[in-house]
Amino acid sequence: MQIRVRGALAAASLVSLFALAGCESPAPYAPLAGHATGYTDERLGANRWRVTFIGNSVTSRRTVEDYLLLRAAQVTQQSGYRWFVFDTRDTQAHTAYHTDFEGWPGFHRPFGWYWHDWDYADTYSTTRYEAYAEIVLLTPEQARNEPRAVDANDIIAHLTPPPPPPPSH
Repeated sequence: MQIRVRGALAAASLVSLFALAGCESPAPYAPLAGHATGYTDERLGANRWRVTFIGNSVTSRRTVEDYLLLRAAQVTQQSGYRWFVFDTRDTQAHTAYHTDFEGWPGFHRPFGWYWHDWDYADTYSTTRYEAYAEIVLLTPEQARNEPRAVDANDIIAHLTPPPPPPPSH
């Protein structure tokens, strides 16, 4: 009987874990304001900006870096420029480890009561990525002489995500 209960608790724990994981979707391409994910940008000088994108645990590193690149291109266009170059750029991984316990401590061993004597424990990790960059906006003359120059129009044409689907009723 005890084995059946333990098995049922373990199965219920896994089902709830998958249900919760299924509820989360990748971070949308949207401003960070008031949210845990999204982009920010800050003007640092006449032609210099800091841009960031923060994803959640189900947003891939590639998507986070693509969204950073897209935001850099949009900031470039919105500032009246077409070309930019990365001055600094980095992506950081933030990994958290979680343990879910099932069952209760008890007198399971012949030598006494132990608070750490759990029937079942499941440990897993989640990683979320945060990318940031400082960009320098370039005039057409500067862009011609800079081999690392990025064309904002090309980036926007290739990386703009499709609009979110309409809500279902």
